[in-house]
Amino acid sequence: MSHPYPPGRPGHQAPSRIPDRPRHHARPGAAARARRYVPRPSWAIYAMVFVLLGGILFVEAYANGSFIPDYRAENTTGSGQGEVPDEILTGGPIVNTTADRPQSYRLPARTVVLTFDDGPDERWTPEVMRVLDKHQVPGTFFVLGNQVVRQPGLVRDLVANGHELGVHTFTHPHLTEIPGWQRRLEYTQTQLAIAGATGVRTNLLRFPYSSRSDAFVNQDWPLLRQAGELGYLTVVNDLDSRDWERQGPDGMIERTVPPGYSGAVTLWHDSGGDRSQTVEALDRYIPMMKERGYTFTTVSGGLNLALAEAGVSAPVAGPVPATAGERWRGQMLVMAVRAADFTFVLFGILFVLVGVLTIGRTLLLFVLALRHARKRRRRDFAWGPPVTAPVSVIVPAYNEKEGIAAAVRSLATGDHPGGIEVVVVDDGSTDGTADIAAGLGLPNVRVVRKPNGGKPSALNTGVALARHDLIVMVDGDTVFEPDAVRRLVQPFGDPQVGAVAGNVKVGNRRSMIAKWQHIEYVIGFNLDRRLYETLRCMPTIPGAIGAFRREALEYAGGMTDETLAEDTDITMALGRSGWKVVYEEGARAWTEAPASLGQLWKQRYRWSYGTMQAMWKHRRSVLDKGASGRFSRRCLTFLTLFGVVLPLTAPVIDLLALYGLIFLDRTETALAWLAMLGLQFLTAIVAFRLDREKLGVLWVLPLQQFVYRQLMYLVLLQSVVTALTGGRLGWQKLRRTGLDSATGTGGRPAARVGGP
Repeated sequence: MSHPYPPGRPGHQAPSRIPDRPRHHARPGAAARARRYVPRPSWAIYAMVFVLLGGILFVEAYANGSFIPDYRAENTTGSGQGEVPDEILTGGPIVNTTADRPQSYRLPARTVVLTFDDGPDERWTPEVMRVLDKHQVPGTFFVLGNQVVRQPGLVRDLVANGHELGVHTFTHPHLTEIPGWQRRLEYTQTQLAIAGATGVRTNLLRFPYSSRSDAFVNQDWPLLRQAGELGYLTVVNDLDSRDWERQGPDGMIERTVPPGYSGAVTLWHDSGGDRSQTVEALDRYIPMMKERGYTFTTVSGGLNLALAEAGVSAPVAGPVPATAGERWRGQMLVMAVRAADFTFVLFGILFVLVGVLTIGRTLLLFVLALRHARKRRRRDFAWGPPVTAPVSVIVPAYNEKEGIAAAVRSLATGDHPGGIEVVVVDDGSTDGTADIAAGLGLPNVRVVRKPNGGKPSALNTGVALARHDLIVMVDGDTVFEPDAVRRLVQPFGDPQVGAVAGNVKVGNRRSMIAKWQHIEYVIGFNLDRRLYETLRCMPTIPGAIGAFRREALEYAGGMTDETLAEDTDITMALGRSGWKVVYEEGARAWTEAPASLGQLWKQRYRWSYGTMQAMWKHRRSVLDKGASGRFSRRCLTFLTLFGVVLPLTAPVIDLLALYGLIFLDRTETALAWLAMLGLQFLTAIVAFRLDREKLGVLWVLPLQQFVYRQLMYLVLLQSVVTALTGGRLGWQKLRRTGLDSATGTGGRPAARVGGP
C-alpha cells in the first residue's frame, strides 16, 4: 500500500507500521434497508410502565409493613376500662362480639390449646410442626398475611396436618393507631392470602400486641366490636410462655402450666427470631401435660367443647371452605406479592450493579483523566514536529441557513499557518444554504451542490473534492475558535494518530435545558474522552469537530450510511484498523444545542440508536486477533457497561429513592441521595477545572436530576425498543437559530468562556 504523504513532509511521516484493514464495511442488503421506521414514542405506554412499577413498589411496601415483634411493643393506648363490658374483662380468652350481647369463653378443665403467633417462618414453623406431629397434637397458628403469601406451601402443610389457622393481620400494626377501613383491609387481605394458599377461611382473629382478656382497655373496644361485625371471634391467651425472652425452656414450661387442672390457651411464637428454645420447650411440655391428663386441641375444638359442656346453642367454630372468588383473589394476591418480592430483589441487584458501575467509572475517570491532563500539561509534551501542512475542512450542510454563515466564516478565518480550504457540500438544501455560503465571497471557500443523499454521502463527496490530506469534518451549525483548526491537527505530528476529537462546547447556554447540556458536554463527553484516549478505545469523533488523515479514512472504508451514527461508525473502524484516536482539548468549537425537550429528544434518540447500530455492526470484531480485537473488546465493553447498562439500570436509584422517601426512613434516604449528588458534584468540579470552565453553572445540577436525567432514561429505553423490534429510525433534523461567529454563544459577548 502506498502512503499519500511523501516521506519527509513536516508532520506527515509515514506510519511505522501498516494497520490491519478491518473487514466490516459490507453494504446492507435490500432486506436490511427495507426495515420499517419505528413509530413515535407512546407516552401512554411509558405511563403504564410507571404505573405498573409504582404499583409493584406499593405492594412491596405494604407487604413489608412495619413489623415490631410482640416483645418490643407494649400496649400504650391507656388504662381506662369503663367502656369494655364486664363479661369480657372477667371472661375467658375467646371473645364473641358477633351477637348483640358480648360473650367470652373459657376452655374446659384439663384442656390446653397451643397457639403460635407471627408465622409462618420458613426456618422455625417446620420445626414447631415437626414437634407437634411427633406428639400428635394440633396447634392454632395465627398467621401474618405478608408471611402467608411468601410461604404458601408451609400454610398448606399446616392445614393438611390438621392444624388450625387464625388471622393475625397482614402487616402486624398497632390496630388502635389505624382507621377502621385499614383494619378491615388488614383482616381481609390475610383471609384472601389464606384462601389462596389453602382453599379455606377462618373466623379466628388475634390482635397484634394483645395479651389477656382482663387487659382490654377502652381503646380496644371499637376493635372488638368491628371484629364481631366482620364475623370474627377474638382470641387472646390465658398463659404466655414469653419465649421471646429466650431465657431457657424451663421458664417457658413453668409459665404455661395452668393452676390446678384448669384449661388454658397458651401463647408461643414460631417466628420473629431464634425459636430453638421454643422447640425444645414444646418437646418437653407436651408429654409432661399429657402425663397430667391434659388433652390438646385447637381454639375451635376447645370452644366447641366448652359450648357442648355448657349446653349453649351457638355457631360451631372452625374453618370453612373459601368461595371460588376468594380463592382466585387470594391466589392473585399471592402472585402479586411474590412478583413484587422478585422485582424488589431484582432492583436490589440492579442497585448494587449501578453502584459498582458508578463508583468504578468515577474512579477510572479520576485516575486516568487526571493522568491524561497532567501528561498534556507537561512543558516538554509534544505530539511531534509542528504540523503546518494545509487543511481541508468539510462542511456538510442541509438547510442550515441560520448558522452556515457564522460557521464558514469562523473556519475560513482560522489562524492555521499552512492554510485552510473550506469545502461546503450543500446536500440538496431548499432554504438557500448554498447561496448564503457562496455569498460570503471568501477566497478559500468552495461551495459544492449535490442532490440530497444524506450526511455520509455529503462527507464522502467533500473528502473526494478536498485538495489536502488533512481532513477536518464540521457540522453546519458549529462555530470554531480562531485557533481551533491549528490546535486540532497538531496530534498528527505523531504518525500513529489517525483521527483527533476536538472539544465541543455548548454555545447557547441561556436556557435551563442548554445549561444541562453544557454540564453534560463537559462531564459526559470531554472528560470521558480523556479516559478513552488513555485506554486506546475512543468510540466517537464528534461530528461537530473532528480531524482525520485521508489515508486513515480511506483505509477504514470512508463514511457509510449503514448507521445513524456515522461518526461513531468511522471511529470504531479507525480504532480497529490500529490507528490511534486522540482528544485535543485545546481545539474548541461551539455548537448550538437543542433548545426544547422535543428537539433534545430527537437528537439524543438518533445518537443512542445510531451508537447501538454501530455496536451491533462491529460486534463480531471482539473475536478478532491483533489491533482490531484489542480495540473492540475494550471499546464495546465500555460502551455496553457505561453507555447502555448503566443508563438503563440507573432509574433504579430514583425508584428506590422515591420508595425510601415514602415508605422508609426519610432522613437516611435523603442522606443517601445527597451522597450520590455529592459524588456527581465532585466529578463535575474535576471536569470543569480540567476544561477551564466556570463553576457557577453547577447550581442547576440538582435540578438536572429531576428532569433531564429522566428524559435521557426514556430516550435510551426507546432506542433499545427500536433496536430490539427491528425498527429503522430516520434522520432527525433539528431546528436551528444560529450562533454568532464573533461570540460562539448565541449573541452574548466573551466568546472564549474560560478557555485559553
